[in-house]
Amino acid sequence: MKLIHLSDLHIGKRFNEFSMLEDQAYILDRITDIIDDEKPDAVLIAGDVYDKSVPSAEAVQLFDDFLVSLSKRNTHTFVISGNHDSAERIAFGGRLMDISGVHMSPVYDGKVEPIVLTDSFGTVNFYMLPFVKPSNVRRFFEDADIESYTDAVRVAVDEMNIDKNGRNVIITHQFVTGAVRSDSEEISVGGTDNVDSGVFDGFDYVALGHIHAPQNIGSEKTRYCGTPLKYSFSEVNHEKSVTVVELSEKGNLTVRTVKLTPMRDMRVIRGSFNDIREDYGNANDDYVQIILTDEDDIPDAVSKLRVIYPNLAKLEYDNKRTRASVKLDGFDYNEKKSPLELFSEFFEKQNNRPISDEQCSFIKKIIEELSGEDV
Repeated sequence: MKLIHLSDLHIGKRFNEFSMLEDQAYILDRITDIIDDEKPDAVLIAGDVYDKSVPSAEAVQLFDDFLVSLSKRNTHTFVISGNHDSAERIAFGGRLMDISGVHMSPVYDGKVEPIVLTDSFGTVNFYMLPFVKPSNVRRFFEDADIESYTDAVRVAVDEMNIDKNGRNVIITHQFVTGAVRSDSEEISVGGTDNVDSGVFDGFDYVALGHIHAPQNIGSEKTRYCGTPLKYSFSEVNHEKSVTVVELSEKGNLTVRTVKLTPMRDMRVIRGSFNDIREDYGNANDDYVQIILTDEDDIPDAVSKLRVIYPNLAKLEYDNKRTRASVKLDGFDYNEKKSPLELFSEFFEKQNNRPISDEQCSFIKKIIEELSGEDV
């Protein structure tokens, strides 16, 4: 049985002030092309369908179009809710959509019934476990000892009573201990949302969502497929892909990836203002972070650079001033010093370099205008 594993679409996401709906529509079309080439028996979408629990009308329309396109193909689609989604909104209409082969995870109620598909090797049981917190599970198992996320998922899995002699797939959305995170994910302080991978030992494939970098946890049977697009500059070096899983007889599993090429990439550019402005060879519509190495701030740098890089999303400086770790609250004020002397000392502490003659003359002129006295 062949499966396509997707997750963390984050439809409707805005990257800084830029809407990514156009990028997402493009990449969903590319994923549809891959599905046409691979002809999978099922498509697994492991949570964070939307970027917000109350998505925009445009985001809902885009995902609806994607589901309709999948329903027209000879495949089943499994969708669970993630921590960014509203479980109730994802579950809405699920019983009606089952008829079309689109299976939406219901709101967790203490029971997860498998959906069974059949191939030449027999049956495969698909379990859909949406994102759950300890409190979500504890309310249905008051006598169980549920203190952590691992406890919660273990109890939820134990209640499934899976047949370990059969082939079993779980689609879930949790942070499994050992996964490498990115800046664009929601992080719990102290790793309190960690789930031990051992709770999934009874499954032949664990289709995970939540982590944006594609990676295996322990072995290829427990896998994060990652996001189809880059959603933060911490992901610039990720190679986004679709995960293709093939289940043969019990215990025989192969996993491979198909690369995804976005409409716009995401990258970081570093250099002086003049060098970057003159480097027209790299000018395009990519989402870029620019790190300027000039010692002085460039007035209106963002608008000037956006003439060349229209999707400039972040501008930073890396120079002596930004690298200095100076505590300005320890500034030594001496009332015997002139305003110009005090300002010059303050400037040097803040910028990690002395004030220039030109800057000194400018500040001197301002002080004289304000005080009415020669400095």
